[in-house]
Amino acid sequence: MTSALPPQALPTVLLVDDEPRSLQALRRTLDEDFCILTAHSAIEARELLTRQPVSVILCDQRMPGSTGVAFLQEVRERWPETVRIVISGYSDSEDIIAGINQAGIYQYILKPWSPEHLLESVRNAVDALALQRQTSRLALELRTSTGVLRQRSSNRLAQARCAFGFDRIVRAPGSPLDEVCAMAERVARYDLSVLVLGESGTGKELLARAIHYASPRLAGPFVMENCAAMPDTLLESELFGHKRGAFTGAFDDHPGLFQRADGGTVFLDEIGETSPAFQVKLLRVLQEGEVRPVGGVRPVPVNVRVIAATHRHLEQRVKDGLFREDLYYRIASVSITVPPLRERPADIEPLARHIAREVAAELGHPGVEVTDDTLACLGSYAWPGNIRELRNEIARAMALHDSRQLSPAAFSERVRQRCASRTEGRVDAGPALRVVIAPCGTLAERLDTIEAMLLRDALQRHRGNKTHTAQELGLSRVGLRSKMQRLGLQEGEG
Repeated sequence: MTSALPPQALPTVLLVDDEPRSLQALRRTLDEDFCILTAHSAIEARELLTRQPVSVILCDQRMPGSTGVAFLQEVRERWPETVRIVISGYSDSEDIIAGINQAGIYQYILKPWSPEHLLESVRNAVDALALQRQTSRLALELRTSTGVLRQRSSNRLAQARCAFGFDRIVRAPGSPLDEVCAMAERVARYDLSVLVLGESGTGKELLARAIHYASPRLAGPFVMENCAAMPDTLLESELFGHKRGAFTGAFDDHPGLFQRADGGTVFLDEIGETSPAFQVKLLRVLQEGEVRPVGGVRPVPVNVRVIAATHRHLEQRVKDGLFREDLYYRIASVSITVPPLRERPADIEPLARHIAREVAAELGHPGVEVTDDTLACLGSYAWPGNIRELRNEIARAMALHDSRQLSPAAFSERVRQRCASRTEGRVDAGPALRVVIAPCGTLAERLDTIEAMLLRDALQRHRGNKTHTAQELGLSRVGLRSKMQRLGLQEGEG
């Protein structure tokens, strides 16, 4: 038995073996990395354990008076934190099973052992003990700070809900988006699938996030995938997961987005681009509420809400046989259409100001102002790429023109040309466009007056043909009809 207590700088390892040569060999292997105690019997080892803490015990199985398993069973009861390892020259399965079940041993090492393997085993045992102690401390801290953590979680959810709420979707007062957001907010509280329709760049993802954070699932994850960005095989693996060895390169099990979104929302963008073969698999997942990872034999239950989006006309694709009708009705419990930017020109000004502030902060140019001339120029452009194109134009203008004021000259030629052509059109448009607007009423009321005047003039030039009028103004027929109704213009006017 050692007489002096070891220093506390290194983990303490107790070696128990009745053979002196075995103890010497074990000591030589371990004494550079650990503080070593030795005992020739269970009795001596028990006395050492009562005197000081021990991190790891390496105990021979066959000893006079007691087996290693019997001694380690006692250690488990009295010093449960100590990691227990059995060393034996006998590979008796009953001894191994008893060691695992009764003594809770960490590892069973057979003689003859290699020094490298033994040293690595003891190092791992010490690491396991450190992790165990850290976990215990964390569990204690969690128990004593549950209220604090719950409050922090509640605060973060409130911040996320505020950051992605419907009121954070930038728009002008009276925008067509008001009705869209009101409908989405009503739907959000119910666990229904939602199909968001609209051209690319109109903000369908923002609407989907707002629905998630206004729903009872807001504490769950929000995950998204662009279905047009990858082929079917990769999309299936990304959404449903795969098992190790399912295909070349599958070195580990991979949980899919549906599993990672359990309890939350999955946003499937551009779902109209998926193939009929993939649509069958997605339909099965939505119907059965479970996914089958690629290469897996057992389905995994999932609880998610699905919000899908597309710029395609899905009903027409159903008629053309390009999209499954049963999947369409499964994902389109509620359909919401986001109008393009050209059908809500009043939104351009607040969007441009908001985007300019964001881009200026990103580029390190705070304080950049958007002039009134610039806003007029941006408002005259049809924005076929919608908000995404508007953001790209503003970012380009700020990057290429180092000025405190963002003028029309900073934008690309296609925007400037459209602005110029519309300005020229207004000059030569006829008497209706030369009417002076009286300086009374709010800005919105004055803009409505000008917009009504422009609509009347275009309808007159096209002799009431709404298709040609809509084409000239960059509107759809539905958008033109909506504007006429809002501005009080009669169907036969013009």
